Amino acid sequence: MTSSKIRVGIIGGAGYTGGETLRLLLLHPQVEVVFSQSKSQSGKPVYTIHKDCFGLTDLKFTAQGNEEIDVLFICAGHGEAKKFLGQNDIPSHTKIIDLSQDFRHNESNSFLARKFVYGLPELNKDAIKKAHNIANPGCFATCIQLALLPLAAHHEINSDVHVSAITGSTGAGQTLSETSHFSWRQNNVSPYKIFEHQHLKEITESLVQLHPATKPYVRFVPYRGAFARGILATVYLKSDLTEEKALDMFQSFYKDSPFVHIVPFEVDVKQVVNTNNCFLSVNKIGTELAIVSAIDNLLKGASGQAVQNMNLMFGLEETTGLKLKTVAF
Repeated sequence: MTSSKIRVGIIGGAGYTGGETLRLLLLHPQVEVVFSQSKSQSGKPVYTIHKDCFGLTDLKFTAQGNEEIDVLFICAGHGEAKKFLGQNDIPSHTKIIDLSQDFRHNESNSFLARKFVYGLPELNKDAIKKAHNIANPGCFATCIQLALLPLAAHHEINSDVHVSAITGSTGAGQTLSETSHFSWRQNNVSPYKIFEHQHLKEITESLVQLHPATKPYVRFVPYRGAFARGILATVYLKSDLTEEKALDMFQSFYKDSPFVHIVPFEVDVKQVVNTNNCFLSVNKIGTELAIVSAIDNLLKGASGQAVQNMNLMFGLEETTGLKLKTVAF
């Protein structure tokens, strides 16, 4: 446990994940937020963009982020983290938690003498505790992996894995596009990147990490949903396991994971939105094992998981600053 507060900086503080990270850290009992950087909003009070932060902080966005800190959260877009680190001399003692996909994969996890650990606590908790740099997982990847890790660990993925998953519009980031525009998204749903989503690579790498002798084929169909936040994934595969055996396997695997819960009811998005939780239901239907997984894409799928990783890196209780209330209605 650290005796003094952790000094934190945020790069890309004006976006969705930057704002969500800032909100969590402003209320974290062991953190002092030193700066929140945004080139486009430099000099403006944080509340001009994140209006719900009015009264929480007097911080203004900065153009640079070079003050002395203990850990840097990089909440910039994909490709921007590598560019930022290449253009800025970050002291070697400063820890980094990157929320982009720049360092998530085996072939891209080293950069400028920094080695990034894949930051899924339910998979790599011991490595995260010792890590100096973290590549935070993708939102879809987190939701889907948590539905599959126990099966991979017990070598129980012996057929193609089918995934149908839907995400809220915040998963596309803050930059406007046709498919994130309200008038298009409302009362609408559409698939995209069928079998080709970028998160498939990190999902497969994690499953192979637990069971090196296999490389399962994950058939993933993502959907854009007509809601702002949350992910619901239905994952199914052929299995010889009984429902009772599968439930025991999942409960045992996640017994030391405070944010993953095996629930005895049907899962929906509202149960987990605004929390760092993942709810999983496990059902055997005929020859198929079906796992439904739900997370908040901005919390367990991004900023909440990043803070969870920070807690582990600095020897704090994993749940510190993350005991959050959902919206029930």
